Amino acid sequence: MPDPVTDTVARALVDPAKFRSLMTTHPAGVAIVTTTARDGEPWGMTCSSMCSVALQPPTLLVCLRAESPTLTALLQVSAFSVNLLHDRAVPAANLFASGAADRFEKVKWVPEPEFGLPHLLEDAHTIADCRVSRTLPVGDHLVVFGEVLQVETQSNQPPSPLLYGMRQYGSLKVTRTDA
Repeated sequence: MPDPVTDTVARALVDPAKFRSLMTTHPAGVAIVTTTARDGEPWGMTCSSMCSVALQPPTLLVCLRAESPTLTALLQVSAFSVNLLHDRAVPAANLFASGAADRFEKVKWVPEPEFGLPHLLEDAHTIADCRVSRTLPVGDHLVVFGEVLQVETQSNQPPSPLLYGMRQYGSLKVTRTDA
């Protein structure tokens, strides 16, 4: 009699193109992960693989490509910011996904006063500053766990978070219901 557990474990993994197709059907929030290398140079990349992990201590995770220069800089300083993008930040999301060397010259950013991490004030509705607590290699990515040191909200208005799914951008319009 076949053993469903053993048979499942023995099966080949799905083709990467099919897996990518699966993941595009699951909309995710869009963020730009930023850091500053030891030499002061800002680095950043668009990221939709981010989620909360724990409340005590407040921890989130981001998944970054193992060969990313942003990841290299982030690991040097053991700190990063997660800039959660609003729905008007599609140009910034595309710019930081492109890998363009001059991306920080094309957006408005400021170094956060205490940690010096790049904050994208015009493109983010909320920014979290994190210190690296651990990492975990998985395939061609590194999962980076960050303990959240500070959260800064950019506006009194409800955010309209930028989403990415089905290979296109969208947003979640939120209206305030409190009086």
